[in-house]
Amino acid sequence: MTATITALLEALTAGEVEIVDLTQPLSESTPIIHLPEPFANTPGLKVHDISRFDERGPAWAWRWLEMGEHVGTHFDAPSHWITGRDKADLATLPARDLVGPVVVLDRVAETEADPDYLLTIEDIERFEAEHGALPAGSWLFLRTGWDARAEDAESFLNVVSGQPHSPGIDAACARYLAEQSPVIGVGVETVGIDAGAAGGFDPPFPVHTFMLGAGKYGVTQLANLARLPATGAAVVVAPIKLVGGTGSPVRVLALVPVS
Repeated sequence: MTATITALLEALTAGEVEIVDLTQPLSESTPIIHLPEPFANTPGLKVHDISRFDERGPAWAWRWLEMGEHVGTHFDAPSHWITGRDKADLATLPARDLVGPVVVLDRVAETEADPDYLLTIEDIERFEAEHGALPAGSWLFLRTGWDARAEDAESFLNVVSGQPHSPGIDAACARYLAEQSPVIGVGVETVGIDAGAAGGFDPPFPVHTFMLGAGKYGVTQLANLARLPATGAAVVVAPIKLVGGTGSPVRVLALVPVS
């Protein structure tokens, strides 16, 4: 086991393994989800100075942050959704689940043709026919090219006549990933783990309903998925260990072999 860790560290030092940051920068202008009335909405990020090399603290700068748990590139714990309300929160989920293999399904062309594109079970089956079975304990990331919109809130949220339009996973596929597949979590480039129109699905918001209800996880607003291979990389998804936390901004890092 020591030799395995040593080999990884040597590969990192030699540049044979690259660390790719899959996290969107978090700022006060980061787009956030907007729910229709009468539902309450999360605040975005607001930053307050405590001191900045001034009379409040002459040798140090620090700040306090005001924001919701589900802002920016963020992690959804099972306890975030009613189906997982009695399951793990951020402080109780196993750390082992936060590191694992990652598979990337590229659906950029499909999303460019249809911003409401939905991943299906058949898409998973075709992927496995080409790349092999989904690994146990893996993360499945859906690449749609949506990260290119991340700095333009209007384009990123893509609301037309009161309805958001963004890609995601259909209800049958969400249930399959939750109940029959070996994946531990799913990741997307959009504002939430469900598609924009998922409030009208049966059941509503099926990725939340099935994945979190199964004790699995979600991560949103990913970036740089184009730099990952379809298989063969590993990912570290590290939320804050917040007692009772239903989610938090997260730093997502991929370890990618350099070919």
